[in-house]
Amino acid sequence: MAETVVIGAGPAGLMAAGVLAEAGHTVLLAEARPSAGRKFLMAGKSGLNLTKDEPLAVFRSAYGTDWLDPMLADFGPEQVMDWARGLDQDVFTGTTGRVFPVAMKASPLLRAWMGRLADQGVALKTRWRWTGWDGDALRFDTPEGPVRLSPKVTVLALGGASWPRLGSDAAWVPWLTRRGVAVAPFQPANVGLGVDWSAPMQRHFGQPVKGTALMARAQVSRGEFVVTAKGIEGGGVYGVSAAVRDGAPLFLDLLPNLSLAEVMGRLSAPHGKDSLPNRLRKALRLDPLRIALLQEWGRPLGDGATLARKIKHLPVRHTGPRPIAEAISSAGGITRHSLTGDLQLRALPGVYACGEMLDWEAPTGGYLLTGCMATALWAGKAAVRALSGI
Repeated sequence: MAETVVIGAGPAGLMAAGVLAEAGHTVLLAEARPSAGRKFLMAGKSGLNLTKDEPLAVFRSAYGTDWLDPMLADFGPEQVMDWARGLDQDVFTGTTGRVFPVAMKASPLLRAWMGRLADQGVALKTRWRWTGWDGDALRFDTPEGPVRLSPKVTVLALGGASWPRLGSDAAWVPWLTRRGVAVAPFQPANVGLGVDWSAPMQRHFGQPVKGTALMARAQVSRGEFVVTAKGIEGGGVYGVSAAVRDGAPLFLDLLPNLSLAEVMGRLSAPHGKDSLPNRLRKALRLDPLRIALLQEWGRPLGDGATLARKIKHLPVRHTGPRPIAEAISSAGGITRHSLTGDLQLRALPGVYACGEMLDWEAPTGGYLLTGCMATALWAGKAAVRALSGI
């Protein structure tokens, strides 16, 4: 029987399993899906953003809490890059500080990672679905029938509630709450916003919106976003989605590099018999998509100062965040006070939790993956100490 069982073969589970195996413990890694790292592979389809190369203090501030500070100090951006290189995966830093494998995709890194774990003796069991406890034993549904295990240490790395089709379905919540573990309700994070578009906007579906700034309270996002049939999606939206989810009104600055006075000055120039779209195009160099958004959300547009203010502070009329199943990540999870400083569940001695199961959230840009791996490394090291009687 394995001394340790790690449940969930995403990045957090793989990291925890590696720590335990490296310390010489037998590890069974149980995964409900047919293969490991499915969400990891999906996240890397457009370029696997491992972390962000910036000072640690700046990096930690992105999480909005000090809970993860010691874990990120132990495994932050520099350590993530060294870890990838240790798997023979060179990395590079883009112009925004985001760090990617040179191969860009997740599959080469995952293959190398899985190879290392196999060499360390980690036993991966796929299609093993954890279904809670039977007394003090872990209960699994497996292709060979029900299995019950009673390891010395269990590490839970089951993910949050986003992308459930890839495995993070939060089915574990009632099993933990029944045993006295507090779990904050899951909410969508890094998620698009729904919009009920008018018919003229249909021709713009799939087009990126560039050169703007989204503003929600103190949050300002200069990233691009895409107009879709469902609403607006992409990095620019994700940067403000938490504030919007929590009730902040959202505004769009169509010309963030110009002041209100400069916009007013350009609009006041003689324009002859130009139509309004032509005037906006010539005087302000607004492209057709930004003009369409102004017309969609700004009517009646007015003129002069009124028009200029709408260009600089356009209310975004949306229907709220898209469903959590479409979110990149989720907020909510096992609360901080339900865990010791070592990420052991207070109500369940010998059981540790890590990754998106925990109640933290972070923006995209490398913070999510680093946070998952840092908490897993922390929990894994604590489990090793417990097994050693330290």
